[in-house]
Amino acid sequence: MQTFSEATAVHPVDGGFRADLDPQWGVGDKLHGGYLMAVIARAVTATASGFPHPIAMTTTFLRPPRPGGAQVAVELLRAGRGSAQFRARLSQDGAACAESLVTQGVLDEAAPWWSGLPTPALPAEEECYLLPSLPPGAAFPVHLLDVVEHRLDPTCLTFAMGHPSTTGQISGYLRLADGTDWDPLSLLVALDPTPPISLTLGIQGWAPTITLTAYLRRLPAAGPLRMTMQSAEVTSGRMDETAQLWDAAGALVAQATQLAAVRF
Repeated sequence: MQTFSEATAVHPVDGGFRADLDPQWGVGDKLHGGYLMAVIARAVTATASGFPHPIAMTTTFLRPPRPGGAQVAVELLRAGRGSAQFRARLSQDGAACAESLVTQGVLDEAAPWWSGLPTPALPAEEECYLLPSLPPGAAFPVHLLDVVEHRLDPTCLTFAMGHPSTTGQISGYLRLADGTDWDPLSLLVALDPTPPISLTLGIQGWAPTITLTAYLRRLPAAGPLRMTMQSAEVTSGRMDETAQLWDAAGALVAQATQLAAVRF
């Protein structure tokens, strides 16, 4: 099993960067959207002198790449005193797979000037259920769960016992299985947690991400993340999902909103 840093490594080549997409960071035979964003963000960060961290990133997913070689092209749009904006594209075999707009800046550990979002109350981490990568009766393995531990609040798991949720939300704890601490790039993976809200509502089909916007707020403290994700509505074969992450010190570290397709 590769570490997160190894799985998202990029190497300079003519015209951008080369990446080797790792099948471990996937759901079934599809690579995870947050993982692909992290690969793109690592390439952008490698070019963003003086701006070491992504602070905002919007990615549109065009077609799913397969594991293996891929290319990332990065274009500087503007560099200012406090941030820089980039456009980046992940391609494979000459076809664009994901397109991102990335704002780079500097994150720190300062306390917020104001916050209206309290740390969620969750059961103790050891009282939450560790999701297996291949639960009984599953149609395909979720390899991502072997590299990112998801411990969910048991109250979110009624769908697994044949009783779909009516709340449209999940919550729990996330850790990197290789034991490394979270950083701004790996937070992009955590902002796209599993299972999708549609599954908790009793919809069994695949829920591919169409577009995802992430905001990175601060450098995370060592330890597990507290995660919440909820949907407001499933409409016309699409749903929204809003994820929020707090670090082990109780500070809000990242937020994301995505639009996903719902395959009934």
